[in-house]
Amino acid sequence: MLDAKFIRENPEIVRAVMQSRGSSWDVDEFLSLDEKRRAIIPQVESLQAQRNTASKQIGTLMKEGKREEAEVAKNKVAGIKDEIASLDAQRNEIDAQVHHLLATAPNLPDASVTVGQSEDDNPEIKRWGTVRDFAAEGFEPQAHWDLGPALGIVDFERAVKLAESRFVLLAGAGAALNRALINFMLAVHLDAGYKEWWLPVLANTDTLFGSGNLPKFEDDLYKTQTEGDGNELEGGVTAGRLYLTPTAEVTLTSLHRDEVLEAKTLPRYYTAYTPCFREEAGSAGRDTRGMIRVHQFDKVEMVKLTRPEESFEELEKMTLQAETILELLGLPYRRIELCTGDMGFASAKTYDLEVWLPSYNDYKEISSCSNCTDFQARRANLKYRDPSNFKGSRYLHSLNGSGLAVGRTLAAIIENYQNDDGSVTVPEVLRPYLRGIELIVPE
Repeated sequence: MLDAKFIRENPEIVRAVMQSRGSSWDVDEFLSLDEKRRAIIPQVESLQAQRNTASKQIGTLMKEGKREEAEVAKNKVAGIKDEIASLDAQRNEIDAQVHHLLATAPNLPDASVTVGQSEDDNPEIKRWGTVRDFAAEGFEPQAHWDLGPALGIVDFERAVKLAESRFVLLAGAGAALNRALINFMLAVHLDAGYKEWWLPVLANTDTLFGSGNLPKFEDDLYKTQTEGDGNELEGGVTAGRLYLTPTAEVTLTSLHRDEVLEAKTLPRYYTAYTPCFREEAGSAGRDTRGMIRVHQFDKVEMVKLTRPEESFEELEKMTLQAETILELLGLPYRRIELCTGDMGFASAKTYDLEVWLPSYNDYKEISSCSNCTDFQARRANLKYRDPSNFKGSRYLHSLNGSGLAVGRTLAAIIENYQNDDGSVTVPEVLRPYLRGIELIVPE
């Protein structure tokens, strides 16, 4: 959530930034509502002062036996109370509108972010690894959606029978490889100083609001049916409803909601494996085959809570941490920086890592690492104190990154490690997690 004071004092900056993000967020509407709200405050304070003065007069008049004058004063107080109640109602309505506006405003990009309109404007930062030349090896590589079923380790048809399209079944060595990837990724993060958490897969509205998923991305979330308490939040969100988490970022970021952490305990490095659930409401026709864009997938997530002055350095470290996984697996990838028009809602700066997939003859996203600055902290009331540097408490910075999306990593291994006889070689770093299995062969 943006700082209302900053918007009020820097409207032209915010207007320009929203334009660079391709956002239609209305700065002028906010300023108009904010002005109306601020104009009501002195009116209420003046009326409260008049009410207090008149109330004191009533007691004095009663003591002096001036009952008729006291009744006039009482009527005046009653009228003032009605005016105050009316103004309070107006202010509450305006407050709700301002809160909704702020809740739907995207974060401001950092000054270092490239200005652009779409993914076509994203600058490439680096490439790692050598893309395998299958033609030189004398065979045509298969896509994971063909090779997986042929090996008997991926089953799309039965997944549809059990659920619907865009779900995946893994069997035998496929299930084992998926589990091995999860354990391997967690082990790498734990060795780097991350603390592991085991999290609920359901989250409440406050948790999803804190991360920025509500109210804007309500349509992308799977939700439970509940009576709730009958209250409606912004965007038609039902209070009391639970949602299936779209990423562990949601819950890891809210672990310390409404808490004040000590500066000496920062930065905090957290990691967790969770299944993730997304409706993919706006992705019709995109990556419909295979395991790239599905409704349920596994992911190992990284989250950092830091002091503001450290957050961009920590973003670089987090991105390198995700790259380490890919390099240990021997998967070619590239790093790109998302431009202003392609950034996520809560992000101030994002790096995407894209793994090479022969089936696309292109790189596909496998990790996204973002610095959200104090955007999520304001929504979740995440603060820290540092008595040696300032009084009171301040909002900390939160970062998140995929380390990695497990299903996409599995697909990348199947495609990049396939052999001309239809088998798949297991990357060496995964073999200890697979009881030494080196080759996956057709059942």
